[in-house]
Amino acid sequence: MSVNSEEKLNTDRFEKLALAHIDSVYRLALYMAGDEDNAQNLVRNTYLEAYRSFSRFEAETICKAWLLGILNDTFMNVGCHSGREQQIGFPSAGKCCGTRLPNNTNDEVSRDRFDDDIIAAINELPVQYRLIVLLADVEELSYKEIANIVGCPIQAVMSRLCIGRRLIGKRLQDRQLSGVRGSGKLSMAIAGREV
Repeated sequence: MSVNSEEKLNTDRFEKLALAHIDSVYRLALYMAGDEDNAQNLVRNTYLEAYRSFSRFEAETICKAWLLGILNDTFMNVGCHSGREQQIGFPSAGKCCGTRLPNNTNDEVSRDRFDDDIIAAINELPVQYRLIVLLADVEELSYKEIANIVGCPIQAVMSRLCIGRRLIGKRLQDRQLSGVRGSGKLSMAIAGREV
């Protein structure tokens, strides 16, 4: 097999596996970067790095988790070099969340599930909990996949997720007691209201 045909097969395989997850990668990049321009740059750099390292991709690896791990590494490297604090969370409502979270053709995530209260509560979480909550509850990844992405033991993922969810519940209860009410099903469930 010639080098060009082998490279073409590798490119085709990469496109088939990796591009199927571009919506999830973009959604998490948008949460991490906070605006569309930076998210697009982050996705571009993530896919460039993924393509460069695709020869090391193992078939039994879950491609989505692998890509999100590269996204996280890329984000952390950019943040560490720029000297700014990492802000991971939902973008502000005015930027892209008018009536829906970022568009995703494969997995519609509606404002009914994530209302303004839940978005505010997630954004208020300390970063070490916020990323875990986003990966578990928005991207629906397993503990093992999350542990691989963030580079910590599964027990730490479980602990941070539990703490993050408790903090969200506390913030939602505080908002309810202060008269600020959300209507999303997840918001009500976490705050202890009937769904």
